[in-house]
Amino acid sequence: MTPPQQLAAFAQVVETLARDEPDEARYRHLLEAALALFPCDATALLRLEGDTLQPLAVIGLSHDTLGRRFRLQDHPRLLTLLQRRGPTRLAADCQLPDPYDGLVEGRTGQLEVHDCMGCPLYVDEHPWGLLTLDALDPQAFGAVDLELLEAYGRLASAVVVAGERISSLAQQAQREQQLARTLAQDPAPLRQRELIGHSAPMRRLQAEIDTVAATDLTVLISGETGVGKELVAQAIHARSRRAQQPLITLNCAALPDNLVESELFGHVRGAFTGAVRERCGKFELADGGTLLLDEIGELPMAVQAKLLRVLQSGQLQRLGSDREHHVDARVLAATNRDLAAEVRAGRFRADLYHRLGAYPLTVPPLRERGRDVLLLAGGFLEENRVRLGLRGLRLAADAQQALLHQPWPGNVRELEHLIGRAALRALSQQPQRPRILTVHAQHLDLSPTASAAIDDAPVDTPPAQTGLRQAVADLQRRMIEQALSRHAGNWAAAARELGQDRGNLQRLAGRLGLK
Repeated sequence: MTPPQQLAAFAQVVETLARDEPDEARYRHLLEAALALFPCDATALLRLEGDTLQPLAVIGLSHDTLGRRFRLQDHPRLLTLLQRRGPTRLAADCQLPDPYDGLVEGRTGQLEVHDCMGCPLYVDEHPWGLLTLDALDPQAFGAVDLELLEAYGRLASAVVVAGERISSLAQQAQREQQLARTLAQDPAPLRQRELIGHSAPMRRLQAEIDTVAATDLTVLISGETGVGKELVAQAIHARSRRAQQPLITLNCAALPDNLVESELFGHVRGAFTGAVRERCGKFELADGGTLLLDEIGELPMAVQAKLLRVLQSGQLQRLGSDREHHVDARVLAATNRDLAAEVRAGRFRADLYHRLGAYPLTVPPLRERGRDVLLLAGGFLEENRVRLGLRGLRLAADAQQALLHQPWPGNVRELEHLIGRAALRALSQQPQRPRILTVHAQHLDLSPTASAAIDDAPVDTPPAQTGLRQAVADLQRRMIEQALSRHAGNWAAAARELGQDRGNLQRLAGRLGLK
């Protein structure tokens, strides 16, 4: 590249500093300039989060790379690049495994990256992340001027600093607007828990989480089984002023009815048989922090009344005690039930429903999140790569298309189990242990589970008199029956296939009239 061309590429990077655009677009412009400056097939920008590198933007790498998380202890090549202050080229004969092996877009077969360069980025003299350049040609970077890469790295750091300051100012303005509306206390700026997803539904959910996290409102998180309701609750807590205090979780569906009250409010010695000592409940453990009541729809009616009193007054009594305790715990509730329908059916208190739903949040099902399925699959692939001790684990194009066209009745949990099974299946079919393992559509084996059940059911053209709720119930009933039939009535095996907890599956089957 001639000096005028180099100057034009640098000018392109400088222009991003003046643009009012999302971080994703700014980072992509940064990588486009890298492609123009250096003879590489792929480039990536990764941010350092603790001991893990998180991809923020990639060009030339598979889309699922954005969903992967690279722990430095698992990727010595990235650690080597990050530990050196200046740019580094790792020669083709470097024995350290490359995390991008098999991920270069538009390439067939198990091609491995042969030439690699990296440049750490610093913000305020602290390592912020890493810029990587990769090529399939072993001699691609032989004539690259490392001083040019160092200069580009300094300019990239400036782009990162500018972007983070712009984002920080925007977030500060948003917080001030929220505080003016809610009169809430300014929350301390803390690291947010991660929710993976770039789709429009997930962006809207993230915005709602940011809005409600700054308040102390009770939040009712609803959504289908397996969508990640608990992760949403964790994100709300992490972005709230209570983030330094505990987040306590109680699964209301996992306890017998006679123990729920004790778990929530605690008990004194002798309150019931087996109560040999005094014990505080989940509310007291969450004092000052947040209490997540998962599967709130399973709470017995008798306990619902006592829960309502605590929500209204902050006062509770331990089981068997007349003394009141005051607690300051923010309550988040999660459910996969339609609580409004439960209220109409007389199985849930209307006053508690309205109290819990001060701010309702609905987590979108995976089938509505488009290409987010590939980001999530990338994260699960990386987890399985480490678990199986592989150098690389990738999705073939046919597997990606198969994932994009699935209805995902079990949502993210179903995807997680599916990727784990597919990786094992693909590995078992190899004549010898490969360096890079590719998962194809045939390894996903979608037909025995959700796909078969949906293909067999005439859900596309339901009778005119059949409502959506009844159609969903019929589909659930059919899937459970088929899973039980395949596993000779073994509930545990059927639950694993459907991506469900066994107890939840049995309760669902009871509501559907299968028990």
